[in-house]
Amino acid sequence: MSGSADRLPRLLALVPYLMSHPGAQVGEVAEVFGLSEKQLIDDLQLVWMCGLPGHTPGDLIDVSWDGGEILIDNADTIARPLRLGIDEASALLVALRMLAAMPELAEVPGDALPRVVAKLERAAGEGAAAVSSQVAVDVDAAPDALPRVREGLTRRRRLSLRYYVPGRDEVTPREVDPMRVVIVDGRTYLEGWCYRAEAMRLFRLDRMLGVEVLDVPADPPAEAEPIDVAQGVFRPSPTDELVELEVTAAGRWVAEYYPCEKVTELGEGRLRVALRARDEDWILKLALRLGDTGRVVSPPAMAERVREEAERALTLYSQRS
Repeated sequence: MSGSADRLPRLLALVPYLMSHPGAQVGEVAEVFGLSEKQLIDDLQLVWMCGLPGHTPGDLIDVSWDGGEILIDNADTIARPLRLGIDEASALLVALRMLAAMPELAEVPGDALPRVVAKLERAAGEGAAAVSSQVAVDVDAAPDALPRVREGLTRRRRLSLRYYVPGRDEVTPREVDPMRVVIVDGRTYLEGWCYRAEAMRLFRLDRMLGVEVLDVPADPPAEAEPIDVAQGVFRPSPTDELVELEVTAAGRWVAEYYPCEKVTELGEGRLRVALRARDEDWILKLALRLGDTGRVVSPPAMAERVREEAERALTLYSQRS
């Protein structure tokens, strides 16, 4: 936390903390703020040069740390801690409620999380509590899937899945050593070592048509590492086919929603995007979903297949209407 964008909020929180903890020790305060003692002293030296306009000794904040004891004075104008806005508090409350719905916390004893939510609601006021209460937080799982996944995680047992793969429109059997449950973009996933793929995989709970807890200990191999889901679930492979699409302004969401290798502005809001296709059926569904807001331009064989499928769909539509 050395950048100015991080430092200013820290200083605005540091001064009220020191005002409410007179005589706090340098080491203790550094630990509270996650800093080294040198970083904290650098902050204190900056605070010492801050104050009201005029910049005379009587206008500046007076702070000292002789002997390791921090004393601060003449900082009444910023003595109150920063408060969260309604939107910030509402977002935090929704996130905490989603966290409470996580399967990993279902069996955790104690009421720490509900108490945090209650304190935040009181501190944020009725506005934030009212806004956040209108957002429903639900773990989206198929019937019986979540309890059995939870059982497999708790007992450390392998799971047998019947899993629907929409890209190929098929149901596949899987044996998975479960490792954790994660929520990404509002969807709930089981993460584990898949013996069919011989790799780590994420499985949406609402695509599990059957889950059975096997009497086999879960024993993922040493190379099984958690998947980084910070940028979303979809991770194209370099071996996937590179497909180029041209989209109108109404189709620009493709560049924001999917990882693209190249995005080129074409003017008038249009884009040319290059992305990796997991399989032909996936890119076909994407192209049909775009409709007249986008088209596949390469490879030519893919563009032709999209055209043929679109014509077939229009023919079927005209026959039924």
